[in-house]
Amino acid sequence: MKIFKRIILVILILVLIAILITGGILINKGYKIYEKALNEISVKDKVAEIQSDEDYTKLEDLPEFYKEAVIAVEDRRFYNHGAIDPIALARAVFVNIKSFELREGGSTITQQLAKNIYFTQEKSALRKIAEIFMAFELEKNLDKDTILELYVNTSYFGDGYYCVRDASLGYYGKEPKDMNKNEASMLAGIPNAPSAYCPTDHLDLAKQRQNQVLDKMVKYEYITEEEKNEILQEPNAVEEKVNNKNNS
Repeated sequence: MKIFKRIILVILILVLIAILITGGILINKGYKIYEKALNEISVKDKVAEIQSDEDYTKLEDLPEFYKEAVIAVEDRRFYNHGAIDPIALARAVFVNIKSFELREGGSTITQQLAKNIYFTQEKSALRKIAEIFMAFELEKNLDKDTILELYVNTSYFGDGYYCVRDASLGYYGKEPKDMNKNEASMLAGIPNAPSAYCPTDHLDLAKQRQNQVLDKMVKYEYITEEEKNEILQEPNAVEEKVNNKNNS
């Protein structure tokens, strides 16, 4: 029995060592990807490049409700944590281990911005590690409002729209500041899966996602259940457009 216990202990130690070695190798490779990306263009230059776009929208020109919707559905502790959210990350690790696949990323808005402006949308452990290193770099150089502003200006909203102004003009025919709460809450949900939630192609899915956004806003006390129902009764330009097309 003692020999058996010793064998089990040795096996466990060897497994732990293998995990640590593998983890160290992955972290080193991920760091090199981050370092290469940063050497190609600094955060300062990358931000200046993005902000020079004629369609760039300042945070002050976005509806407050839209900003609240984005935070509620994407990263509710955004203003209270750093580059990563340990709580969300731990939950994602648990879900991924349980399912044996990368089903959740636990990404903060800062991590998503890092992915948007420096990396690809590919799901891989190496990209995730590089993204985390870059998120710390972004938090070191930028304040939270600037990070949020850059995020909505670099997210993909489906149908060929690569920033919030393009999406608002394309879907609703209006500047972002003129979106009502119905339109703003729908737009806030699209970047999570743009091809699936594109309202011109999948209106039903876009509305389902919009409900998730509003449910989060109710849960985190941005709005009440009654206000949610009132918002859903507001006119939505893209919904009217799609319905008119289907009925013609």
